[in-house]
Parts: sequence; structure tokens; C-alpha cells
Amino acid sequence: MDNQNYQVKQELIQKLLAVANGEVGVEEVPRGSNDGKRVREYLTSAGINVPAPWCMAFVYWCLQQVGVTGIPRTAHCGTMWNKAKEKRVCCVNNAQPGDVFIQIFQSGNGHAGIVEYVEGEYVYTIEGNTNDEGSREGYEVCRRKRHVSTMKGFLRFI
Repeated sequence: MDNQNYQVKQELIQKLLAVANGEVGVEEVPRGSNDGKRVREYLTSAGINVPAPWCMAFVYWCLQQVGVTGIPRTAHCGTMWNKAKEKRVCCVNNAQPGDVFIQIFQSGNGHAGIVEYVEGEYVYTIEGNTNDEGSREGYEVCRRKRHVSTMKGFLRFI
């Protein structure tokens, strides 16, 4: 990648992180409802018109805000993982800012968010539908610290 393309990519990542950061503190109304004005905007952007888990819809909305294209339109973590195979980062330890993390649990449920930065074996993230305790069914957009071993993997759209 030449220096100009690298610079454009870094600027786009910074814009994505700024958009996600600007959403920190957004909450469901009422809490626990998977609803609220802003949450509906996230869900609608991903093609969902009813209250539903919204972590992936938050990621989708953020990527749309900075003009990233070619993102599968879905609010489902497993579907995103399966449809965006060409965007997978080859190794979990290669995560970088701007990547989308995907977690898939034994139950089949998932969780997703945006990597803000990486420090050793931890990723620091901005994610929706979580809370300070780290639930995948929380009620707000917030920052989290997660160990890479809890990840299914990462997707790189930028």
C-alpha cells in the first residue's frame, strides 16, 4: 500500500472511531427494551424495524456514517461473520483499530463491536447493547476491555 492510500485508510479509521466515540453513553429507552430513538436508528440502518439486539446494528450504522461500503446489511453477528468471509483478519492477534470484533457463544448468540485499540492480548472496544459489566444484552453504548481469546475473530472493512 502506498503512503497516500495508507494515510486515507488511517483517516477513515479515525473518523470511524470518532463516530463510535460520539455514541458512547447512548442508552435504550427504557433500559432493557432494545428500543429508543437512537437504537431504532441503528436497527433501521441494518434492516430491522422492531426492537431487537442491536450490537451489530450499531457497528453497521457507524461504518455507514463514514461511507464504508460493501458491508453485508445485517444486525446478526453470525450472519455478518459468514457473509463477510473475505474481510476476516487472518489471526486473532492481528487485530487493529477500526476492526470489527465478533464473538459467537455456545448458545449461538453473538456480540460485536469496534476495536478502538489493542494492548497485548486485550482489545479495547466501543460497542452497543452492552454495559459496564460487559453483558452482550446490555442497554448502552460503552467502552469495554476484552481478551482476544473470547473472540471468534475480526473483520476489516477499512
